[in-house]
Amino acid sequence: MTRTVIVLAAGEGKRMKSDLPKVLHPLLGRSLVGHVLAAAAPLDAQTLVVVGHRAEQVAAHLAETAPAARTALQAQQNGTGHAVRIALEALDDVSGTVIVLNGDVPLLREQTLTDLVEAHESAGAAATVLGATVPDPVGLGRLIRDTDGALVRIVEERDASADERAVREINAGIYAFDAAALRLALTKLTTQNDQGEEYLTDVFGLLVAEGAPVRVHLAADHTETLGCNDRAELAALRALMRDRINTALMRSGVTIMDPATTWVDATVTVERDAVLEPNTQLRGATSVATGAVVGPDVTLIDTSVGEQAQVVRAHAVQAQIGPNVSVGPYAYLRPGAVIGRKGKVGTFVEIKNASLGEGTKVPHLSYVGDATIGEQTNIGAGNLFANYSGTTKSHTVIGSHVKTACDTTFVAPVRVGDGAYTAAGSVVDKDVPPGALAVARAHQRNIEGWVRRARPGSAGAEAAEQALAQQRELPTTEG
Repeated sequence: MTRTVIVLAAGEGKRMKSDLPKVLHPLLGRSLVGHVLAAAAPLDAQTLVVVGHRAEQVAAHLAETAPAARTALQAQQNGTGHAVRIALEALDDVSGTVIVLNGDVPLLREQTLTDLVEAHESAGAAATVLGATVPDPVGLGRLIRDTDGALVRIVEERDASADERAVREINAGIYAFDAAALRLALTKLTTQNDQGEEYLTDVFGLLVAEGAPVRVHLAADHTETLGCNDRAELAALRALMRDRINTALMRSGVTIMDPATTWVDATVTVERDAVLEPNTQLRGATSVATGAVVGPDVTLIDTSVGEQAQVVRAHAVQAQIGPNVSVGPYAYLRPGAVIGRKGKVGTFVEIKNASLGEGTKVPHLSYVGDATIGEQTNIGAGNLFANYSGTTKSHTVIGSHVKTACDTTFVAPVRVGDGAYTAAGSVVDKDVPPGALAVARAHQRNIEGWVRRARPGSAGAEAAEQALAQQRELPTTEG
């Protein structure tokens, strides 16, 4: 049977108080509508998203994140029924099952949606609604049943009677329809309601009146049906998804020391026996391999972490951290940082667009940018890679088994051969041959008495005079 998914994403979401359309607000790795599309992906259906408010912005997002989805414009938001009719008109001769989803229900699970569609198709129903029993139904549409439990109609709260508002079984805004029955019923919708709009939910009442088979499929977890209307509700959804993701990871063999402070995007992968310490955030396409320890106080964005690596109090974006690598504390890995096996990036070290070979260490207080460093090299404290001339960036190449002393500056482009050394305080702007010692600093010159002459009466001048006097009083030792 052919299937078509229609996602309703035309609304403005005024209560979000945002220039960003509601369905594009981010939630742990995807937009709200992105989560909905991910839940619908296993249905193997053609997909159309109805856009309206800031349509170009929503369409651009979909083109980047869900290129297979088509869009249709609802220029004036005249209700959900109107939106679905626009969608059907934009598609070629739709048949089989039509699944309609709201674009702001990010917690909907793939399995729940698949179960809904399969129950609908196996029963040969004209329409099936996903419902849920909620502790507080305020603001939500109600499912009204007869004494035998059959669905009579779906009523919006603003149009409901006092008795109907007491019902706790709600409409999740997620439906499966027979395409032919839906198309016919849409022609019979009116705007005789409080909002003056065409309600898609009225289709159920029309089908019931005609004696067509209509079903209710209840979600096992009512939180899957939650949408959001403002930032507070969005934050509540974010916390629910955090808990869901963390629980699944822990049950798969990942140790999470403090789930309440650990935030993992839905797009992240973490392998068994990895450990996530408190205050860890894993975002985007980040992956953490088995046995790695991440945290505390770590943010990784689109970053891979190899087996048995340790990352402590660090921030990384689009970086590759190899197996058995140590990063941090207080390290910053920028895009293009590649740290080879058993490497080390230590305290207050920044790496950008640079690769470190196996066993290479940058222990502390250094900036490495636009560089290639070989194996088993040690970059001393306070080293700087001067890669930017003000107009162009150049590359530095440092070989294997190189030892660079404290406060060495490499002025790119420059090459340092295998096994070479640099002297402390050197500014290296010429290539260093393999095995050579580069000394690039001025000779020291002491100007005696300068403080007394230039800073007379200062604390430094007085301290110097006292020290000199003590030296004059010391006996001379002859060998």
